[in-house]
Amino acid sequence: MNTQNLMLIDPHIHMTSRTTDDYARMRQAGIVAIIEPAFWLGQPRTEPGSFKDYFSSLVGWERFRASQFGIKHYCTIGLNSKEANNEPLAEQVMELLPLFVCKEGVVGVGEIGYDDQTPIEDKYFRAQLELAKEVNLPVQVHTPHRDKKAGTIKSMEVCLEHGIAPDMVVIDHNNEETVKDVLDRGFWAAFTIYPNSKMGNERMVEIVKQYGSERIIVNSSADWGVSDPLSVPKTASLMLERGISLEDVRKVCYQNALDSFGKSGQMHESDWLQGSQVDQREKFSDNSVLRGGQTPVVGDVTTDGTLESNIVR
Repeated sequence: MNTQNLMLIDPHIHMTSRTTDDYARMRQAGIVAIIEPAFWLGQPRTEPGSFKDYFSSLVGWERFRASQFGIKHYCTIGLNSKEANNEPLAEQVMELLPLFVCKEGVVGVGEIGYDDQTPIEDKYFRAQLELAKEVNLPVQVHTPHRDKKAGTIKSMEVCLEHGIAPDMVVIDHNNEETVKDVLDRGFWAAFTIYPNSKMGNERMVEIVKQYGSERIIVNSSADWGVSDPLSVPKTASLMLERGISLEDVRKVCYQNALDSFGKSGQMHESDWLQGSQVDQREKFSDNSVLRGGQTPVVGDVTTDGTLESNIVR
């Protein structure tokens, strides 16, 4: 990969399901900040306490874990569309959300929206849009995998119906079928780069060539399934190789994510430009990223991902 030392942001990645090796490789590839949307865990949760602990980990342990590799961690908090269909549980989760959406590092309400586009999903999507309005946070919208175009258009219409400005909404998981509608309506258009699925990086290059870089965002959505936490740097590298300008690559792989989620007031470029200090002697709730006998690293991480370290023995 050659990204010409660009700083990169992955604004949709589920690091709870990834390893410390992923964090190290991401930082080395130029990723300075990430956003982790609240999502489901691969199987439905059955108790509100499991949501509470999960949200707590997003604003606590995972934020710390990222810092141990020189990456700034932010998150969005919400009830995902798939689990919204359990209405008794959803009601209890909705009571938890106000306790977390104003925590440090929370840059939006998300990812919310539609899965099967059921009436219950619609109910809780609308309720969370009202919460986002109340706390003045951006919204991160999950668009459905089935009947995507109709679901994407409906998502935007509902946002507008609730008085949410398009520039406060990131419509995610776009493809060639949806991108024009999203951009024409003034929303942010995010694209998930999954290996051999959804929107591959070859297709992403063509999207940027056709539509330019305004309000377009690239992410990996890497999670517990077959996915790639280096999708953003790999796509940036391919774009440069295919003749897309450095400035356009910077916008879709960095600046647009910062501009959209920066509206939260929680995410600032100075957070990482001032330098990231890694100190693996630190602990969170008496827990460390290291295991017995491993040597902690202490030092500054430069913007090109280099660790200027002092090994503590």
